[in-house]
Amino acid sequence: MAPPPTAAAAAVRCHPQVLRRGLRPAPSFPLPFASRVATTPLRVPPLRFSLSPVPKSITSPSSSNIPVQSLFTGIVEEVGRVRRIGPPSTPPGGGGGDAPGVDLEVETKNLLAGTQLGDSVAVDGTCLTVAAIDAAASTLTFGVAPETLRCTSLGERVTGDDVNLERALTPASRMGGHFVQGHVDGTGEIAAFRPEGDSIWVTVRAPPEILRLLVPKGFVAVDGTSLTVVNVNEEEGWFDFMLVRYTQDNVVLPKKKVGDKVNLEADILGKYVVKLLAGRMEATSKWVYSL
Repeated sequence: MAPPPTAAAAAVRCHPQVLRRGLRPAPSFPLPFASRVATTPLRVPPLRFSLSPVPKSITSPSSSNIPVQSLFTGIVEEVGRVRRIGPPSTPPGGGGGDAPGVDLEVETKNLLAGTQLGDSVAVDGTCLTVAAIDAAASTLTFGVAPETLRCTSLGERVTGDDVNLERALTPASRMGGHFVQGHVDGTGEIAAFRPEGDSIWVTVRAPPEILRLLVPKGFVAVDGTSLTVVNVNEEEGWFDFMLVRYTQDNVVLPKKKVGDKVNLEADILGKYVVKLLAGRMEATSKWVYSL
């Protein structure tokens, strides 16, 4: 019975970068030529990151003043209506230039209660800060920066357009969708609507850098709506999903037309996985090719 493989041999056999170069564990019999592989044990380098311990203050009752970035669920609270979009009524000091930001005033029925200046609200999936509240007119006003206008579809909104609205999570909120930051990765374009029963198939064209982060049965936020990806076709540049009857009645998407832009945000967990694996593979590749 053959002895169990050594740790070095197991590491070499399982590592794809090592196999790609044709390296194999040293055989038990002498090689007829000098081989560095046969004489030098291979060790896969350890991971070059660590997990920091959770500070005690985070789990203590006095941690309520710890700043936390805004987080959403992709469950739209209300469909609001654009009352005004245009240059700020009072231009801020400094800044400006050729691409100034705009004020976006949105009419809402349900979000005024409990909303304060400085709160975060996702507008069509874009995290914006409440800059003004007009209770008499039932409107919230947000400042939209030039970079936000470039990266999202908000610059194409006009007076009378409907927009999805969702306030940021609180510690008591239920997590009904998935982790949505409101940091739009880019825009896609509606390619097709196709009914099936009382549901609707929606196909969206998207850039490669977003498609590579999508997986079937995974999450995606489209105009801030948490949806389940059904198919991803990276070669043809599209993905699709289905809208059930309830979702159709409570979000903006079914009112749009083929060719309209939508804001896209891939699942944040997928982004972290891709980055960690890319860094790991890059480090391992450099180590292997230095042998």
